Amino acid sequence: MDRNQKRRSEQQRCALRRRIGRVQAVDLFNALTGPQLLQMAEAHLTEHRERLYPPTVTLSMFMRQALDEDGSCQRVVDGWAAQRAAEGLRTQSVRTGAYCRARQRLPLSMVQALACETGRVLSARAPQVWRWRGRVVKLVDGTGLSMPDTASNQASYPQPCSQAAGVGFPAARLLAVICLASGAVLQAALGRLEGKGQSELDLTRALLGSFAPGEIMLADALYCNYFMIAALQAAGVDVLFEQHGSRITDFRRGHRLGSRDHQVRWPKPARPPWMSHDQYRGFPEELLLRELKARGWILVSTMLDEQQFSKADLSQLYARRWQIELDLRNIKTTMRMDVLGCRTAQMNEKQVWVHLLAYNLIRLLMARAAFAARVHPRELSFKHALQMCSLWRFPCEDSELLRLIAQRRVGHRPGRSEPRARKRRPKSFPWLKIPRQQAREQIRRLGHLLDS
Repeated sequence: MDRNQKRRSEQQRCALRRRIGRVQAVDLFNALTGPQLLQMAEAHLTEHRERLYPPTVTLSMFMRQALDEDGSCQRVVDGWAAQRAAEGLRTQSVRTGAYCRARQRLPLSMVQALACETGRVLSARAPQVWRWRGRVVKLVDGTGLSMPDTASNQASYPQPCSQAAGVGFPAARLLAVICLASGAVLQAALGRLEGKGQSELDLTRALLGSFAPGEIMLADALYCNYFMIAALQAAGVDVLFEQHGSRITDFRRGHRLGSRDHQVRWPKPARPPWMSHDQYRGFPEELLLRELKARGWILVSTMLDEQQFSKADLSQLYARRWQIELDLRNIKTTMRMDVLGCRTAQMNEKQVWVHLLAYNLIRLLMARAAFAARVHPRELSFKHALQMCSLWRFPCEDSELLRLIAQRRVGHRPGRSEPRARKRRPKSFPWLKIPRQQAREQIRRLGHLLDS
């Protein structure tokens, strides 16, 4: 790197720091990130011209979209223009084109790195009292996302094969690894809803490197798979899953540990089609596992010592698996990420990671509030924290904001069960069963849409 290029890079870094200290649009980014994350952001930025929307400002505005109830580009551009005018800066156009182009230039690798790093830092700094027996427990689950029906989205994330062409919407599968103690997203993967190598188990295998020895994976019955358990056990990771419905559990077999609690050996099943012969030979011929029945569940675990991990301990831990369902609901429903809004697959992937970064920053704020109030962060309301952060107009380091966040607690609802059904009926419009362009043509020719 020559002298002039070094000088330009240093000038850009100085301008970046001055801008972060001056502009309210990046208050969230400035207050909830430290020098470590700022250096990571700088490392992923290439040399760029000084524009109206530099990368850090663009990222902060993108996060503001994720947190705002009106997540439109027009709203965030209007807010940025109003803020510049209030600060005596030169007024700007409120057209969204420049901001949308700035979002396209934003490096996806930077957003991914920041999201994962905020989750890692938050999980690593969680006090021991927040953890289960002092151990890191990671929740794993998947969910579906929808996006606009465009050629780019259909090419990368095709709609389900059960839907007719021109009628359905592209769909993606999101796999998330979430810290039980803090609720932060530690890692995530995005794939197609259908197709070879796109299942939840396939996406999980790609993320096994994010698990460290001594940690615990907590997941539902889908993950109770011989090869998944063997891979995690070889890495020194314990598991606690619900028994898969296809496997028969006979408590008369194996080594009895207590009532409906035993150790049993699972023989290696036949080689699945996706696995090579060399990979298959690398797995052990059998696994020694623990099976137990509690609260109506049949659980499978690698934590074999009944003295150290009692039946009640494991059943109580598995009951906390429901937290990932609430976390995914916060991301998809509270933050309105269930339907992505971009017209290209690349921008939708970026939108997902910006939402995850914003989610982790809110979780970081909740952790600080919980630590100050001496409560567990799972006792605080995520929606309340998001609302307070969106409305707060003072520096987010203010202890008053943390005190207000800690005031709102979630209800204690053990064993809560709600029907998955809607009471409010939808409006009685017919379903669109043909492509929209074809429907427009029918209305133009006939004045109405033909009954299908």
